[in-house]
Amino acid sequence: MVLEKLNYLVECIIQDLIRYVVEDNNITIEEAMDIVYNSNTFEKLNNLETHLYYESSAYVYEILKEELQSDK
Repeated sequence: MVLEKLNYLVECIIQDLIRYVVEDNNITIEEAMDIVYNSNTFEKLNNLETHLYYESSAYVYEILKEELQSDK
C-alpha cells in the first residue's frame, strides 16, 4: 500500500514535469515526455531512496532545468 502511494506521488510529479516542459519550450507532449523520461532527474525521482518524491513538482522541475542546461 505504501509503495502504491509513493508511485502515485512520482507519477503526479512526472505529469507536472511534462506539462512544465511543454509550456516553457512550446513543444509537443511527446517531445516533452522524451525529455523527461530520458533525464537523470527522472531516474532520481524513481529511486525511492532519494526521497525526491517528497518535494514539490516545481522544485523537481528546477532540478530538471539545471540538468538540461548543463547538457547543452
